[in-house]
Amino acid sequence: QVQLVESGGGLVQPGGSLRLSCVASGRDIKIYVLGWYRQAPGKQRELVAATTSGGSTNYGDSVKGRFTISRDNAKNTVDLQMNNLKPEDTAVYYCNLDRRVLGTSWGQGTQVTVSS
Repeated sequence: QVQLVESGGGLVQPGGSLRLSCVASGRDIKIYVLGWYRQAPGKQRELVAATTSGGSTNYGDSVKGRFTISRDNAKNTVDLQMNNLKPEDTAVYYCNLDRRVLGTSWGQGTQVTVSS
């Protein structure tokens, strides 16, 4: 059984930084894609960033150049460093594990609020 546990959300002023962390438990985590998604009130959930087992990355257009995703395959963790945060980054952020035909798993979500 897969479990994803996020941490690191909170309230930050515009221009500030936050770092989100996710610990994944289960079999063969290191061979699958890990990522972060977010969902703002009234909007669809969207991709923030994702990383493959080999370290390739993919970012949503709105966060390119500001956010950095990284993973540690030995610890089964994936982090999201968020810099130069904007009010429009306010959302619940979800950790995601894509095991292809075995399905997708989600964490419980962590709130990020960017406000002065």
